[in-house]
Amino acid sequence: MPSQATLLKADELGRIEIIERDGVRMIRRDIGAARWWARAFARRAAAREARALAKLAGVDGVPTLLGWDGRELLRSYMAGRPMQQAQPRDRTYYRDALRLLGTLHRRGIVHNDLAKEPNWLVREDGSPAVVDFQLAWTRGRRGPLFRLLAREDLRHLLKHKRTYCPEALSTRQRAILATPAPHSRLWRATGKRLYKLIARRVFGYWDNEGNGRVRD
Repeated sequence: MPSQATLLKADELGRIEIIERDGVRMIRRDIGAARWWARAFARRAAAREARALAKLAGVDGVPTLLGWDGRELLRSYMAGRPMQQAQPRDRTYYRDALRLLGTLHRRGIVHNDLAKEPNWLVREDGSPAVVDFQLAWTRGRRGPLFRLLAREDLRHLLKHKRTYCPEALSTRQRAILATPAPHSRLWRATGKRLYKLIARRVFGYWDNEGNGRVRD
């Protein structure tokens, strides 16, 4: 058992905590704490994250998978602040973030959830990191759908760059921002409001906050 734990998030999908085992700090995702009706979904999401982290082993800027037994996922702790707190305005951060994103895609991984600022970290040395791979594409096949989703990963990063460092956007990057993928336009026009309603009312998720509600 961990010697100490700090709760980061607790919702219908379980608990996320900072724990310490044998003097090593790590992040624990506890699926056993999920609501009974959400447990199967929570387990699938954690399994997807474990697959993604395994494929990204050795990549600087991504947590290291320490364990997954079907109930708890353990990954390395990365010191830093989420983007919405740190608000990175140095163009070097976005240059390095683009490189990190390129590495993910070359490994056959699309994150699929980079619109959320809490999934981007600004580490203590100012460099970027990416966390929370529950929605990641892990199939490895780099066909048309992969390329479409990878472009959306890029576009979401550029949206953050536009928020915090707009003067560093290139002409090409502005063009990418101006042309979202067809599925993204359809999503915004149809399902996004329903998704937000369910995410907020059922799961307690709120964009740009970095925390779900703590369940009573």
